[in-house]
Amino acid sequence: MAYKYEKVNQQLLVPQIEDQLLMYIQEKNIAIGSKLPSEYKLAELFGVGRSTIREAVKSLVTKGILEVKRGSGTFVTSTKRVADDPLGFAQFEDKYRLAMELFEVRILLEPEVAVAACRNATEDDKKHIKELCDEVERLYLEGKNHIQKDMEFHEAIAKCSGNRVVEVLIPVILTAITTFANLTNRKLQKETIETHRAITDAMLQGDSMGVKCAMIMHLTYNRQMLIEMTRIDKSDQTS
Repeated sequence: MAYKYEKVNQQLLVPQIEDQLLMYIQEKNIAIGSKLPSEYKLAELFGVGRSTIREAVKSLVTKGILEVKRGSGTFVTSTKRVADDPLGFAQFEDKYRLAMELFEVRILLEPEVAVAACRNATEDDKKHIKELCDEVERLYLEGKNHIQKDMEFHEAIAKCSGNRVVEVLIPVILTAITTFANLTNRKLQKETIETHRAITDAMLQGDSMGVKCAMIMHLTYNRQMLIEMTRIDKSDQTS
């Protein structure tokens, strides 16, 4: 029996539209690499405004499910979620506040995690982290979706810490990355590439202080961008 796509009230949150859209892709057996219907047709199908579809698509892009090619349309890159919401952060409507609170957790956690990772990483671990760093840079420069590899890069560092509690907290880090990406839309390409490379180089050299400083710089760029995006958003709302 074919799935019936429910008409969704315009006021419902974008994540619900994401679920409907993913279900549509799976039900219709839309192959990876295939193009989705136009924004207008999807809005009509789900009974929402085009802006809602646009936000849902943007979110699914950061999760590695869709890819938008300018002038060509929206294409399927995966049919499975790569970034679920195990901690229930989707319920928080103020995404800028959520992103900043996630940042506060990351700045408390990740620099010291990176120090522990630097001390405990094997040569194979370091090789893997370098490969991920290279892959994030390549995808970023080619204008392709880099978010999944970005998450894998930070997850690999966290796992190298050897701390089982840190591994449990990895979903917080991954959610912070996707939330930030949703809000900033690739605005920190140069800074991300440079600080990822600095983190990796320090890791390869066994420089624990260097890796800590590089991680702090990486997160500091994120914070500065969040502050700027929040300022712009508030300005738009009052204009």
